[in-house]
Amino acid sequence: MDQMDRKILAVLQANARASLQEIGQSVGLSSSPCWERIRKLEQAGVIEGYTVRLNAQAVGLHDTVLVQVTLDSHSDNTLEKFGETLAAIPEVIEAYLVSGEYDYLLRVAVKDTRDYERLLRERLYKIKGIRHSKSSFVLRTLKKADLPL
Repeated sequence: MDQMDRKILAVLQANARASLQEIGQSVGLSSSPCWERIRKLEQAGVIEGYTVRLNAQAVGLHDTVLVQVTLDSHSDNTLEKFGETLAAIPEVIEAYLVSGEYDYLLRVAVKDTRDYERLLRERLYKIKGIRHSKSSFVLRTLKKADLPL
C-alpha cells in the first residue's frame, strides 16, 4: 500500500458514496487507475466493505453501555459459545476479548436504563458461564474517529 492508496482510503472513509470521478479528482488520478487501486484494496482485504454510519440518538438508542465480563472458564469451547451468543444479541455492537482483570469488553446500545435492565435480565444474565460483570454508562463521547492513515 502506497501513499496514493492511503489518499484513496481517506476519501472513502470520509464519504464511501463518492463517485470514482470524485475520488480520482481528490487524489489526482483518472477514474480507471483509481478503480483498479480500489479493486486491489478490496481483494487484499484492506477494504472490508461499505456501510452507512447511523446516529444512535436519531434511531432511539440514547445510551451506550460498556460492559466488562469475566467468565468462569477459559476453555476454547466456552469462549466459542460465548462469542456465538454475543453475536446473536443485536444490542451488543462490539465485543472484544481483552487482557487484564476482565475477559471481555462489550459496547452495548440501548434506549435507556430500563432497556438495559431488560437486556441484562433477558439476555446477558442468562448466558451460562458468566462469573462477574461490571457496567459503565457512557456520559459523553469525546472522540470517535476513523482509522489513521
